[in-house]
Amino acid sequence: MNNLMFSVFPNENFVDLGLFQFGRERCNAAHSFGPAARNHFLFHYVLSGTGTLLADDSKGVTQTYKIKSMQGFMIFPNQITTYIADKDMPWEYVWIEFDGIRARGMLEMAGFTENTPVYHARMKELREKMKEEMLYIVENSDSSPFHLIGHLYLFLDYLVRSAAGLQIASGSRLRDFYIHEAIEYIEHNFQNNITVEDIAAVCGLNRSYFGKIFKEAVGKSPQDFLMSFRMSKAEELLKLTRLSIADIGQAVGYNNSLHFSRAFRNFYGISPREWRNKNLIVTNSK
Repeated sequence: MNNLMFSVFPNENFVDLGLFQFGRERCNAAHSFGPAARNHFLFHYVLSGTGTLLADDSKGVTQTYKIKSMQGFMIFPNQITTYIADKDMPWEYVWIEFDGIRARGMLEMAGFTENTPVYHARMKELREKMKEEMLYIVENSDSSPFHLIGHLYLFLDYLVRSAAGLQIASGSRLRDFYIHEAIEYIEHNFQNNITVEDIAAVCGLNRSYFGKIFKEAVGKSPQDFLMSFRMSKAEELLKLTRLSIADIGQAVGYNNSLHFSRAFRNFYGISPREWRNKNLIVTNSK
C-alpha cells in the first residue's frame, strides 16, 4: 500500500452525523503534524508502532500522551494538538474526521473529553470490529454517501461500546437519558412553536439546570441547537424543493416569513432566496 491514503467526503447534508475526511498513513520516523486545530472531531486508531500526542486540555494546558498500537486518540473541535511518530517505531494509523449534532454526546458516552482523549479498548472483539469499519470506509471511498454514513454509524457504535466502562455512573446515565429525550422532542416538534421551557418541561427539569447539562453534553445551548436544527431543515427544503419561502418558514417553525428570513440571514449571512439561487438542485421532471 502507499504511505498515504486520503479521501474527502463529497456530501455535507447529513445533520445528525456527518463525515468529512478519512485516510490511512504509514509515517516516517519522527514525522509530526501540528500544532493545529480542527473544525470537527478527528479520531486516529494506531495500527502499528508508537507515537506521542500533545493536546491542550479543557483549561488550555498542553498534556503529553504516549500512544501505541491498538490504542487511539480523539481530537476535539478547536483543540490545539500536535502528534509525532516515534523515531524508532513510527506509527501507522487510520483516521476519520466527523461531526454532527449527536457526535459529542456519543463520544462522552465512551468517556472521551478534552481531558481524556486516549482510546483504550475494554473489549477486544468490539475493537477489531471498529478497526474493520474504519478500514472499510477508507478503502471504499467511491461508495455512495449513504453507504459510507451507514458504516460511520457502525464505527461509532463499536467505538463507544468498546471504550465505555463496564458500568456507567447513574448520574451520567440519567443525564444521557435527559439529552436523548430533549433531542428526540426537538426532532419531532421543531416545526411547531416550541421553546426551551417546553423542552425542559418534557424532561421534567427546570430551564436553568436543563440548559447547563444540555450545553455540557452537546456543545451548544438548547436554543442554539434548536436554531441550528431548524436552519438545517430549511436548507434542505430550499435546496431540494420549490416551496415558497413562507411555506418553508412555516415548515421549520416560523409562522411569520419575515421572522424566518431574518433568522436565516443571521445564521447564514444571506437571505433564503439568495441561498436558494446559489444552491438549488434542479431536477428534471418527465
